[in-house]
Amino acid sequence: MGRGRPSLAVTGTEFRRTVRAVSGNRTKLLLMTAVAMVALGPITAVGLVFLPTLGEEAAAGTLSSSEAAMATDLVTGGVAVLWVALVGMTVMRTITTVADLDEPAFLLLSTSVRNTVVGVVGAEIALVAVWTLPPVVLLAAAFASGVGTVLPVVTAPLVLGFVLFTAVPVGFAAGIWIRHAITVYEPIARYRTLLFAGFWLVYFGVIATGELDAVTSTLFARLQTSPVGWPGHLLLLGIPGIEPSVTGIGGTVVGSALGIALALAVATAGGRTHWFADPARPDDEVDAEASSDRLEGLLSGPISRPVRTVTVTAIRRTKRSPIRLAYAGYPLLGILGFVQQIIEAGTIPPYMALLFSLYVVWAAGVLFTLNPLGDLGPGLPAVLTSTLTGRQAIRGRIVASALVSVPLALLVSLAVGLVSPLSLERTAALVTGTVVGAVVTPALATGIGSAFPRFGSVTVTNNREAVMPSKTAFFVYTLAIALPTVAAVVIYLEAPELIANALTTVAAWTPAPALSISARSISIGAWIVLIGGLVAPLVSYRYAIERFDWYVLE
Repeated sequence: MGRGRPSLAVTGTEFRRTVRAVSGNRTKLLLMTAVAMVALGPITAVGLVFLPTLGEEAAAGTLSSSEAAMATDLVTGGVAVLWVALVGMTVMRTITTVADLDEPAFLLLSTSVRNTVVGVVGAEIALVAVWTLPPVVLLAAAFASGVGTVLPVVTAPLVLGFVLFTAVPVGFAAGIWIRHAITVYEPIARYRTLLFAGFWLVYFGVIATGELDAVTSTLFARLQTSPVGWPGHLLLLGIPGIEPSVTGIGGTVVGSALGIALALAVATAGGRTHWFADPARPDDEVDAEASSDRLEGLLSGPISRPVRTVTVTAIRRTKRSPIRLAYAGYPLLGILGFVQQIIEAGTIPPYMALLFSLYVVWAAGVLFTLNPLGDLGPGLPAVLTSTLTGRQAIRGRIVASALVSVPLALLVSLAVGLVSPLSLERTAALVTGTVVGAVVTPALATGIGSAFPRFGSVTVTNNREAVMPSKTAFFVYTLAIALPTVAAVVIYLEAPELIANALTTVAAWTPAPALSISARSISIGAWIVLIGGLVAPLVSYRYAIERFDWYVLE
């Protein structure tokens, strides 16, 4: 067997595993498709419209020396920024997924560490090439059609190859050493959760405040003449009026070869160090038991022992595997666009204060109570056949949610209320409503989660799985909070007449028969929805108890 055959086998295996993991998960596939369309779609569409015209202008030889210099700076700066972005993406994927090998004992005994590193890096290059190569070829073909030469169709994939074959190994080499530090080196591993939280806070803060554009502009200007921008000179070959740098092209070839060899050597040393090391275990069983005992002692008294046990167990399991709560943070991504507006205005608009508080109320129900049966996992048969009653099991989870969400609800609602233009009276009403909602929504979630449980785990990353609530439970629970909230706003703002007029106007534009909707019917409907929303938590709680007591294993 040739020296490259084991690496190619690892590349093919890792590539197929990732493709199967994505294609087998429709939600992840749709999400990745949407991200690709948002990230690459507009750029590709604009390029297909304007690049043929730019190619015609270049072919006419009308470019001045300043325009040629500007074109050179744009190309080399763009390539450099792309290289940095791919390094950063590879570092993150290496830390979270790529360096966490599937069945490492089998793989590392079957071939050398170097072959494994080369194979894994090759798989990452192939995965990135799958979604970057098509738009690059399309854009190059559009420019080539205008300039009158096929050379850009050849040089563009070649430039992409140089970028991928240097950026990915560098990113992997850096990522595997960082992963080793935060998972094996105990002084750092002890605080890895805080480190991750701080990193994502800074990352999203940079995006939300608009500083990402400033960073990108700085990199674009500073790296144009650096080695990472040299591959851009290949794109300029054959374009009339532009003289690419021969030194840059030669440096690209030689520098890429040296850079790849050095990065793979560093990555191989990192793989040999990391994959054969024992992970740090900063959260040992003694500390966990002591923490649980302290929590149980605080809950002793009016709360019965079975309820305390359920509460402590739910919190302990989540503390050990916080990835289970990743879904609760998804809605926060939607507020990034408002952060810059809030910072510039120096205040939080009243509607944003309401949305922040409403998010806390929503999150209170999804922490521990939106999948009360499925969260038990393999222990479900033992729990169902024990002396634990449905009332005790459901109350224990509601108490766990309240212990976490009520302080958060108090802090967030008070902070946004004071920063916003709301009066002290309305701020007090907001705080009271948020705190009460943080207690009520877990009860609402218990029945919905019991009606639509999920027992199987879902893939969070390529090698990490967790049991999460079902999509149906998410949808129904969110709707059960949104509809009464909208109804309350309609009643508070006295908007039934305005809504009735708007619906009547819209109906008049449609070919359907004329529809007349009265403000009274809107008002009655809003009151029905609001009252139903207020009664729903009690009904849901009772249903969850009955469902637990009478649940039959299939």
